[in-house]
Amino acid sequence: MTWIGEHGLVLALLGLYTALMVYHAWIGQRRTRGWLDFFVAGRSLGGVTLGISFFATYASTNSYVGFSGQAYSYGLSWLLLVPFAVGFTWMAWIWVAPRLRERTASLGSVTIPDFIGFRFASTPARVGAALLVLFSSVIYMTAVFKGIGNLLEAVLEVPYWTAIGMVLVVVMLYTVVGGFHSVVRTDVVQGGMMIVAAVVLFTGTYRAAGGWEPISQAVDQVPSSVAGPLPLTLLLGVIFATTIKALVEPRQLSRFYALEDERAVRQGTWISPGIFLLVFSLLTPVGLFARRILPPGLEDTDRVVPALLAGGEVFGPFVSAFLFVAMVSAAMSSLDSVLLVVASTCERDLVGLVWKGRSERAILRSTRVYVALFAVVTALVALNPPGGVVSITAFSGSLYAACFLPSLLFGLYWNRGNGQAVLASYAAGIGCLLVWPHLPEGALVHRVFPAVILSTLTYVSVSLLTPPAAPVSDAGSSAGPVRESA
Repeated sequence: MTWIGEHGLVLALLGLYTALMVYHAWIGQRRTRGWLDFFVAGRSLGGVTLGISFFATYASTNSYVGFSGQAYSYGLSWLLLVPFAVGFTWMAWIWVAPRLRERTASLGSVTIPDFIGFRFASTPARVGAALLVLFSSVIYMTAVFKGIGNLLEAVLEVPYWTAIGMVLVVVMLYTVVGGFHSVVRTDVVQGGMMIVAAVVLFTGTYRAAGGWEPISQAVDQVPSSVAGPLPLTLLLGVIFATTIKALVEPRQLSRFYALEDERAVRQGTWISPGIFLLVFSLLTPVGLFARRILPPGLEDTDRVVPALLAGGEVFGPFVSAFLFVAMVSAAMSSLDSVLLVVASTCERDLVGLVWKGRSERAILRSTRVYVALFAVVTALVALNPPGGVVSITAFSGSLYAACFLPSLLFGLYWNRGNGQAVLASYAAGIGCLLVWPHLPEGALVHRVFPAVILSTLTYVSVSLLTPPAAPVSDAGSSAGPVRESA
């Protein structure tokens, strides 16, 4: 009873939040009448809803725990994250959203791998893309689980494995039940909570640190190189790799599949970048403030924000409890989207290519099984994660950028290209990501830059030397022809 008494307020807010997620799962289940509804809400959602969802899907605990704490180590240079995040978000809505919405509807595409397969008339390119999505998604979800696990461990004083299990059960259940409808509805609630949380986190740490003036003393404590402990070229690579995801990552681009019309695209073009600008401008300085608040010598920056919440000196009990629940919601808003992406990719672009002719009920059932399966697998990996939140996120973003940037952007805007070009760009990008850190130059330039350049040059070269592919539609796929409305 002592533990319940100490954490009663947090537990009560968590209970209310969980009840709301259960309600949205029920609504999502009622609105899901087929596999197209489960995957992309029947292509029927508006720009305001999806604009908020785009932000909420991106801004997980990686942002509120990882990004917020990183300036503790990197200093003022970490604030460069803001223009990168806003810029890539704007590019995604301006360059990718209109074309992807139109092309995927005409081709009958509901996943990024099947778009690549249909656009380039290549099953190998589609399967390769599906495998990349599964691998990168597991890596990314590991970072999210680590961030929320550290937070729950610090605030609720529970073992790390217990924290991981708590998040696993809730997010897995409402995603399995409600599909895309449930995910987007919860994203809107979670997005609102995260905006308020960013304002509260900034103002609280700003006041506790004594305002901007004493921050110069905190900055002086950061190592003296331009980017803190990293050369500027490496720091820019980390920022590029973590923010380019807005332009190429399937969980982000899946929002464009669900856009109802061109008006929805225009709405999202203003809403998403605006929210990113507000929230990330508030989050990135938090690590600098923390240098004036927390004891010196904190080695793991993923623990900066949990320490601020758990200490009790910066925020009162209710505010700390609200921030904690908001960050839990941030984790779930990303986990549910990634789980839906990997499950739909596994079903449609791997299993569905072999096991054809099944009913919609069978497809829905198996997709829900894959949601649960990948949730459990990733939670187990997160028990012994391979690195910090930011480093894991950066590697996942590097992989998506190196492999998908050429095929997606050129696939939307250039009539040339084929399966050979796509597969060659995959190989070049992955090979460079793996080899570059072992080269002498690897210590000077982040691997994402040479990997993207090499994969792009490879794609263009092979496309120019080989005949272009004629796009194919979804006719005859395992899921049948695509319905344009629910």
